[in-house]
Amino acid sequence: MVAQNVFFGIMALVMIFAALKVVSTKNVVHAALWLVVVLGGVAGQFLLLGAEFVGVTQVLVYIGAVVVLLLFGVMLTKASLGEEADLNMPNRALPAVIAALMFGVMTYALIDTFRDTELPRESVTNAAAVSDSIFADYIVPFEAVSVLLLAALIGAVVVARKE
Repeated sequence: MVAQNVFFGIMALVMIFAALKVVSTKNVVHAALWLVVVLGGVAGQFLLLGAEFVGVTQVLVYIGAVVVLLLFGVMLTKASLGEEADLNMPNRALPAVIAALMFGVMTYALIDTFRDTELPRESVTNAAAVSDSIFADYIVPFEAVSVLLLAALIGAVVVARKE
């Protein structure tokens, strides 16, 4: 086995464990910290694939901004951090069966779709090529995301502002 495959497997297992902790932990702050582990693993996967720019962007945007925004939101709204008695569901078998079925359907769809397909190995190697691609081919989605981020920023200011 290639060392890259071994590291991929280790990171994937850590990410799966951390993702399960994100959805199963009772404390919101702990869930956000487990989310940092998951997103750090995603950045590591990008680095293993040779997409350094995307990996660093993943760290800056998701770990550096989104998780910090989530933690600030929890701290500023003084949301309860512990277990909520009325949110606990006594019957967990049905959701587990539905989740397993959905996982099976998605796995089958992915395997069936990409069974004999060899993906092209076109990789963008530098930041200049990425910026040319963003501002030439993907300018409309880029501007849509920038407007969405501006709306989120304005919403955060309105929520955080003292009345």
